[in-house]
Parts: sequence; structure tokens; C-alpha cells
Amino acid sequence: MATPEEIEALMARVALGDRAAFQSLYATTSAKLFGICLRVLSSRAEAEDALQEVFVKIWRNAGRYRVNGLSPMTWLITVARNHAIDRVRARRAESADLDVVNQMPDEAPGPETSAIQSSERARLIDCLDELPDGRARAVRLAYLQGETYADLAARFDVPLNTMRTWLRRSLLTLRECLSR
Repeated sequence: MATPEEIEALMARVALGDRAAFQSLYATTSAKLFGICLRVLSSRAEAEDALQEVFVKIWRNAGRYRVNGLSPMTWLITVARNHAIDRVRARRAESADLDVVNQMPDEAPGPETSAIQSSERARLIDCLDELPDGRARAVRLAYLQGETYADLAARFDVPLNTMRTWLRRSLLTLRECLSR
């Protein structure tokens, strides 16, 4: 493999349109850049296509590379990696069309799951009915409606710590009831 200085010199000549330098750059770096494309794309054919497109980008944009003390391979690898990632994203966008969506399995619960959920819902409702009315309502508001402890304390006109205690004890009572 060529040294960073040699690759920088090739890049400078490619920026000037030197085809021989481009050919040398390709010979020197294509194996590494192909490996990057292959790792991202997981398809040899697609990686080969991507590599060709990467070198077209390098030919067109070699003038943008600036010698900054970092390895020129870093710039080349970044171009290759970003291009391969763009191809993966484009592939995902293409596969998200309606035909694919229509072929997806229905994730609605089946009859058995619905029956089990219905039974569990009935048990939970029975257990909530065993709580004092204000506490059952507070549990529903906190855990089903998403109200904060502070909102509940204000609504029930009790101190914040009292509301926390109500909810904690109510959950313990519910757990005990559901385990019977």
C-alpha cells in the first residue's frame, strides 16, 4: 500500500484531471474502499456498483480534499462509507412501498389473546373496585391517563407525599388482589 504522502500526491494530480494518477489511485485504494462498501452493503454486486460510483465522486471532488495532516485514506474511506450508507437508505425507502406494507402480517391480537386480555382486564377492574373510590380514581388518572403526582395532589386536595403514599399502597393492594 502507498504511503499517505503518495496518496496525497495522487489526489492532487487527480484534482488536476490526471487520468494516470487516477488509475494509480484506483489501483492503490480500491481494495480497501471495496471492503468498506461490502461491509456496509453486504452484497458483492452492490458493493462493486457502489465502488464505481465512489470513484466517480472521487474524480469529480478530488479538488475538495485538503492536505491537513490527517491520512488521505480517511477522506477516501469517508466518501466510500457515506455513499454505501446512502445506498442502504435508498434501498430501505424503496422497500417501504405499499405492496410491502400490505404483505405484513396483521399484528392485532388473535381470538385466544383477546380472550386472555379480556379476562385479565375484568380481574383488574374487580381489583380496582376493591380500592376506596378516591384511590381507585387516582390510580386510573395516574397510570391510565398519565397525570402527575402533583396534578393528582391538587385535584384531591392532599399533600404531594400523601398522594404518593396512596398510589404506592394502592398498587400493593392491586398486586395482592391480582395474585389471588
